[in-house]
Amino acid sequence: MPDHRSPGKTTSLLREVITHLRQRAKVTTLADSTGASLTGRDVLLRALVLQRLLHRALPEEERNIGVLLPPTVAGTVTNLALAFDRRVAVNLNYSLTPELIRYSIAEAGITSVITSRTFLERMPVDLGDARVIVLEELARKATPFDKGMVALLSVLPLPLLERALGIARIPADSPMAIVFTSGSTGRPKGVVLPWRSIEANAHMVDALLHLRPDDVILGVLPFFHTFGYTITLWTPLAMGVGAVYHTNPLEGRTIGRLIREHHVTILLGTPTFLRAYTQRIPAEDLASVELVASGSERLPRAVADAFEAKFGVRPFQGYGATELGPIVSANVPANRAIGEPAHSLREGTVGKPALGVRIEVRNPQTGEIVSPGERGALWVTGPHVMLGYLNDPEQTARAVVDGWYNTGDIVTVDEDGFITIVGRASRFAKVGGEQVPFGAVEEALASLTGINEDGAPRAVVTAVPSEAGGERLVVIHTPVAMTPDELVKGLVASGLPRLYIPSPADFYEIPAMPLIGIGKVDLEEIDRLARARLTDAASRREGAPLQKG
Repeated sequence: MPDHRSPGKTTSLLREVITHLRQRAKVTTLADSTGASLTGRDVLLRALVLQRLLHRALPEEERNIGVLLPPTVAGTVTNLALAFDRRVAVNLNYSLTPELIRYSIAEAGITSVITSRTFLERMPVDLGDARVIVLEELARKATPFDKGMVALLSVLPLPLLERALGIARIPADSPMAIVFTSGSTGRPKGVVLPWRSIEANAHMVDALLHLRPDDVILGVLPFFHTFGYTITLWTPLAMGVGAVYHTNPLEGRTIGRLIREHHVTILLGTPTFLRAYTQRIPAEDLASVELVASGSERLPRAVADAFEAKFGVRPFQGYGATELGPIVSANVPANRAIGEPAHSLREGTVGKPALGVRIEVRNPQTGEIVSPGERGALWVTGPHVMLGYLNDPEQTARAVVDGWYNTGDIVTVDEDGFITIVGRASRFAKVGGEQVPFGAVEEALASLTGINEDGAPRAVVTAVPSEAGGERLVVIHTPVAMTPDELVKGLVASGLPRLYIPSPADFYEIPAMPLIGIGKVDLEEIDRLARARLTDAASRREGAPLQKG
């Protein structure tokens, strides 16, 4: 992994941030549901003061700094201050178990974690042996001299300010952030993102959506997720638009109020969140919203239809991966498209590759590039590819080959360049000699079962080994009105191929759908439940005591 002092191409990310904060000196730039509201000048001053305080509090050799804060103004300013101090920000996933949080801290070699008393009171987190830096206590250490120096620094010509902070020539390939994957399919992996990745992603968003100075982005995705970190934290700062934050993406009443009061124009979320907003937010609260982007998982047509019917804005789908910081592609609504709006969006796809992104669809077995329309594994290259997985050169070498990242997704790409996700390579089952995508079965089930009140799906598909060889499908579901036999009949009526139809005996009811922090289903837990069901079935056949799943 390149050293943070390595020579070569440098980043202009912080130069863009400072320039736009100065241009928005008297314009509200950041706000949140706590009542915090800062102009561009306020943001710059607070970040510079915090940078001085952190520089004194942290040893020079301490590079990776933990951040335990929700999406708020304080969280944004803290990440900006760490960037000004050329530290590597590690926004910790507070939705994980205590054991996995401590694992992340140890894996990243973190000795200090920045948090707030307010957050710890609401969500106590065991940080192990890490030193805890509480923002409220640190702020009291700011002296009149600190504030005077910052006032002077803030008005210096940009080249002088950059030299004073030591950020004039930051190598583009040096680490800027470590983002741990969600852990939905196993132990979290630390993804090391360089400055060039965050900078490139911010420009991708601008090129896709043609951001305007009066745009305001709603930030409800946590900063421990690349969607939240790059698109709702750094993109507004670097591209000169406003952002308003809230800590809980499912609190529809508060989110609706924030959108209404701050005239939010761009709403970003997952299908789970969009379902919840359709159920909980009055239509008039979203009157200012022009764009609704969905990512992180497949956007079902039913979700888009319901959202559009209520709010008059149709969500569009994008696609990305943590390892790419995260953008790969996106559809672009006609009201923001330039050139040929009719060719900027295609329903059912995740759009075309973003600015600077190149893709190849390769045969998973041979590695050969397949023809347009044929299925294959999606490989991506561009200026945003990660440096690698933290402390795991072997897995890095498997994932990134000659600068190309293997997404692990099976896709098709049509003649016009639109990408359709068929499914994760790991989310297929070998049934009767054919590859069956779980997503196709889940979409058909969703049309039969509807969704839970929290916006989560009621049924998720996985697979277990079949006694006859190969695999068989298992459906893990929360309480539904239909019986397994009725659901199977509904799947048959939907036109799914016979091999895609699970047996009624392989439907397993659970009280609630397990979710991870951004509202995605916890697939590792789903697989565990399915395996437990398989074990229980074997125990019943043998007359042994049942095991609880």
